[in-house]
Parts: sequence; C-alpha cells; structure tokens
Amino acid sequence: MPETIDTRGLSCPEPVILVKRAIDRDRFPIEVTADSQTAKENVTRMAIHSGCSVTCETQGDTFLLRIDRGV
Repeated sequence: MPETIDTRGLSCPEPVILVKRAIDRDRFPIEVTADSQTAKENVTRMAIHSGCSVTCETQGDTFLLRIDRGV
C-alpha cells in the first residue's frame, strides 16, 4: 500500500521534509498531493536528487506526484 502525503496548504520546506522522511523510511511508493507549483518542483527535485523516480499528474490546481525507488 502506498504512503500518502497531503501537503496542500503547507509552505516550504514542510512538503520536502515530509517526503524526505518517507523516502528515508523506505516507504515506497509515495503518493504526494500538492497545491503549489513551488512544492511540486521542490519535492520533485529532492526526490530525484535522492535517487528516486517521479511522475506527476495535474488535476485542476492540484498536483499528484508518485515517487518510486530509482531504477
């Protein structure tokens, strides 16, 4: 079952910290809901830097990120 993290309404660096903790606990896949472009970009950048793969789907003003272990 995926780890689900809802970062809507949180300001940086909170979304990045929450997702980094899930990555460090090896909780894959991780599904992140974000409501700002900044949170989406920062979480994506951190996840890729941590060796993960990231896919993003946009639904209106919400971004749905799926983070998996890197290949």
